[in-house]
Amino acid sequence: MEEKIYLCIDLKSFYASVECVERGLDPLTTNLAVADPERSEKTICLAISPSMKALGIKNRCRVFEIPKDVPYLMAPPRMKLYIEYSVDIYGIYLKYISKEDIHVYSIDESFLEVTHYLSMYRMSPKELALQIMEDIKSTTGITATAGIGTNLYLAKVALDIMAKHAKDNIGYLNEELYQKTLWEHQPLTDFWRIGTGISKRLNRMGIVNMGDITRAKEDSLYRMFGVDAELLIDHAWGRETTTMADIKEYKPKTNSLSSSQVLARDYSTEECRLIVKEMADGLCLNMAHKNVITSSMSLMIGYSNEMGLKPSIGTANMSVTTNSYRLIIPYVMGLYERIVEKGKPIRRLSLSYNHIVDEAYEQYDLFTDQTQLEKDRRLQKAALEIKERFGKNALVRGMDLQEGGTTIERNRQIGGHKSGE
Repeated sequence: MEEKIYLCIDLKSFYASVECVERGLDPLTTNLAVADPERSEKTICLAISPSMKALGIKNRCRVFEIPKDVPYLMAPPRMKLYIEYSVDIYGIYLKYISKEDIHVYSIDESFLEVTHYLSMYRMSPKELALQIMEDIKSTTGITATAGIGTNLYLAKVALDIMAKHAKDNIGYLNEELYQKTLWEHQPLTDFWRIGTGISKRLNRMGIVNMGDITRAKEDSLYRMFGVDAELLIDHAWGRETTTMADIKEYKPKTNSLSSSQVLARDYSTEECRLIVKEMADGLCLNMAHKNVITSSMSLMIGYSNEMGLKPSIGTANMSVTTNSYRLIIPYVMGLYERIVEKGKPIRRLSLSYNHIVDEAYEQYDLFTDQTQLEKDRRLQKAALEIKERFGKNALVRGMDLQEGGTTIERNRQIGGHKSGE
């Protein structure tokens, strides 16, 4: 079998680099943090420039954690601008690679399978990676880094661990090189998909590096991690069976839509009733836009850190399958009243609609007024058309105008941050 070759390309300190480029500054030498100055010093920096990282400042730090003696620029988030840059860079990938061989992993990171392109371009993997990276730099001003691997996992690890130490910002790994150079590497959290929790559990077994995993008793790993142990063991050996074709062909068995937010202050139980209603309405409109319906919802309520309470979590199943706000809201609010710790200050909310299916599978119970539902559906479609043409805030519910409502402000954001418009 022909050995596959993958590139994993990352846009270095993407948000901060975009802000530097927009100001005509060098992202590699300018101290800049992307954070909302209107929020408190506890707000998280979405990105900091490479020069700040070189000073030992953590990328996702909070503003107050930046040393006072470090001069820097603070740039408010402009999510719409970052998306535009990301789209332009995706266009650069398409100059070299077909979309069937590209997987966009995040706004600033993509996988490219280049196996069949190397002979066509008469290039080595490194030469092709350099050309794409140079094209990104000359076109957008953004510096990219790349990992090259013989499978998706090795490409990602080559990016995360090897590329950052290479002068040309490129790392390369095959299974043999991975085992030779990274089996003793620490900490384990440097490796893709090993977080702090998994690392601590492995440490309790006396495992501190990838080599230790290959030498551990597999039955012990399966007892601790279940089926996930198989992936952990494969990765310890540098193996990965998933291919680009698998990613493109994957279709989830179940779908869901969700909305979550961290509130700007502590909200009371009464105030949060409004927020939950707003979130329920927004998800109903989202379902109408996608022509899908739901029969179940889940709600998470997170309390102020000062309370030391665990989040309240619950699920409700409906007797109907619909996207009608009129039918869904009683279930959502009933779930809220059932699980909320009344009188406790609330800081986080997450609402999801589960088991999403096509509208063709809509089901009613004996008490459903189908004439009213059809009227509601026409109103939803009209609202969506108005919002699409004139903006999300062109049409809002009366409840969104109440004190404490967050919908209007959130409509001005992308991913919970300012769009920059």
